[in-house]
Amino acid sequence: MAKARGSRVQRPTPAREHEVLASVPRDQWLAVYTQMLTIRVFEEHVHDLWRRGKMPGLAHLYIGQEAVAVGVCQALRPDDYITSTHRGHGHCLAKGAAADRMFAELLGKAAGYCRGKGGSMHIADPETGNLGANAIVAGSAGIATGAALSAKMRGSAQVAACFFGEGALGQGVLYEAMNMAALWKLPVIYVCENNLYNEYTHYAETTAGEMAARSAAFAISTTEVDGQDVRAVYAAAHAAVQRARQGGGPTFLLCHTYRFHGHHVGDVDRSYYRSKEEEQQWRSGRDPLRILADWLRAQGMAQPGDFERIERSVRALVEAAVQFALSAPYPEASEVHQDVYA
Repeated sequence: MAKARGSRVQRPTPAREHEVLASVPRDQWLAVYTQMLTIRVFEEHVHDLWRRGKMPGLAHLYIGQEAVAVGVCQALRPDDYITSTHRGHGHCLAKGAAADRMFAELLGKAAGYCRGKGGSMHIADPETGNLGANAIVAGSAGIATGAALSAKMRGSAQVAACFFGEGALGQGVLYEAMNMAALWKLPVIYVCENNLYNEYTHYAETTAGEMAARSAAFAISTTEVDGQDVRAVYAAAHAAVQRARQGGGPTFLLCHTYRFHGHHVGDVDRSYYRSKEEEQQWRSGRDPLRILADWLRAQGMAQPGDFERIERSVRALVEAAVQFALSAPYPEASEVHQDVYA
């Protein structure tokens, strides 16, 4: 009997990771920190807008997971593609979306990326390669894989990154897409953000076996990283992107992370499915912003004054974006049937 093909779970070797990280200049690391902080402050304001009754519907905050979106998108070109999820604000911002138009979309305003009709879970920005967030679990797997097929057929050397949570591992469409990507060696990176919980249920109660074994079944190169360390995410994504551009096919990037808030903004009392002690341990010891800041200080690449300056700039930018969205007009009633597809 022929031996079944498989793919080992890989972790970037220390030497290779050091080489990649050493090539990143100080200014880029500060830009990475700025981008992660922008996502954090953006989401804090989203939470505030919801609590004040200014935002319709719900939102799923990305606080705690910033290193995954920023680490992956730092490895992409502006013309590369991403697809996002219901917890997608971080992905959109990391790929280049503007905070003012993002807030406008959340508030249903005409200045939003989807003219206020997409809301929190359906933001798209083709100009930055963002093919859209999707409220259906694993719903964008086919979109990202199709974009990768298009890139390969056109010979454009573009790459598609498909973000999804560990709950998507229970959806068949993901495996159908991964099977095609493996057979046709498509330039796509499947980025699984394992934040431990499928809504209100620990993944161990819903996901049999090892997560990484799923991609191994398709002989897809698999890398498992600490999703709280943007350096580790970037090094792994950098290798996956290079491999994809060179015709090496798809990669499954398993990022272990944690959402500091609830499943959505209304999920306030979480004690029935996870403890306050667990949350505090992640907040105090595994905050991606603090991990990067501590490393930058240890390397002599940043001083306390740098972080204070960045924080002032980011908070001013995000607060101005909120005011822009609050004062922006709603779409005209006559537009109700425009840009809507079924």
